[in-house]
Amino acid sequence: MFCEIQRHKKKKKKKKVMKMVGLSLEYRVLIFFALVISLVVVLAAESADNNGGSERDYITWDDLTVDENGLASSKSNSDLQVILVDQNGNGHSSTVQGAVDMVPDHNTQRVKIYIFPGTYREKVFVPKNKPYVSFIGKRNETHGAVITWNSKSSDIGSNGQELGTYGSATVAVESDYFCASRIAFENSVVAKAGGQGMQGVALRVESKRAMFFQVKFLGTQDTLLDDTGTHYFLKCFIQGKIDFICGSARSLYEGCRLRSTADSYGAIAAHHRDTPNEDTGFSFVDCSIQGTGQVYLGRAWGDYSRIIYSNCYMDDIIIPQGWTEWNHPSREKTALFGEFQCKGKGAETSDRVSWSKSLTYDEAKPFLDRSFINGDQWLRL
Repeated sequence: MFCEIQRHKKKKKKKKVMKMVGLSLEYRVLIFFALVISLVVVLAAESADNNGGSERDYITWDDLTVDENGLASSKSNSDLQVILVDQNGNGHSSTVQGAVDMVPDHNTQRVKIYIFPGTYREKVFVPKNKPYVSFIGKRNETHGAVITWNSKSSDIGSNGQELGTYGSATVAVESDYFCASRIAFENSVVAKAGGQGMQGVALRVESKRAMFFQVKFLGTQDTLLDDTGTHYFLKCFIQGKIDFICGSARSLYEGCRLRSTADSYGAIAAHHRDTPNEDTGFSFVDCSIQGTGQVYLGRAWGDYSRIIYSNCYMDDIIIPQGWTEWNHPSREKTALFGEFQCKGKGAETSDRVSWSKSLTYDEAKPFLDRSFINGDQWLRL
């Protein structure tokens, strides 16, 4: 009986050992497949990154340029990573919108739309389902590519309703990681101070992230509707009379030229921010302000409007008070309007409204560079 029990125990032990070995083999197989899957995912991500794919959520200098010497081969290339726009018929499309329509929906690679010099009279829409699009103009061209239209907020649209400011835009961009360089956006409507329904937007941008380099924005009222998202404007030219930079975005304007064409009075910026929890605002750094008329630096288009000017040159066109609460006195307590180390006749702060701020370095620091727009996360310049 004892021997039988011992034999039985040995059999059970043997089965247990075999079972453990079997489980170990299963785990080995699982680990092997897990490693293979992980490797495939990593390689796919690297491939997407190298090809401008969906994992490549950043902007580089290369996204803002094309090899102009290789444009002939681009025209014959069926891959269409560079789409040529020439109103004379020597490109892939004679219109900018036609080129945008050629970009595949849910695109995962950077597509550059190179626009030859000329005046393109059209409204253009770049939808959200076409990310990674660049508009690029010719280098060193005095009279380059201009996309222009003439529509104002009081115009009647195809639905029988007024377009509104939003719908008046010559170019509207909702595409994420959109770029533009060396071109001009224009709305040719001429607004006058106090006029009704004369808002005419040259560009409306509500990309999650976008960059504009050496771009011109031409208009009179609400020229640049910097609507929503996080954006970087570098060495751009922005012109208008009234609120010619407006919106709810978080944007850095660095080294830009702001030109007023006001006849009598106007305003440069109008930022919309309703709560202190919104991480938005306009920061102007190393910009120059010149032109005509008498203009405010900014107007409070919301209780917590936020506009900062740092190291900017201001001509004598700035209204001495500098800022206005837009007929909402309560906003004096909540809006953040500030200046830091600006210069020029218009930078004299002795007559500024009491509720604006002359910032210290520590107060200005969060607004002084690309960290204001979390540039380290999406700009590789």
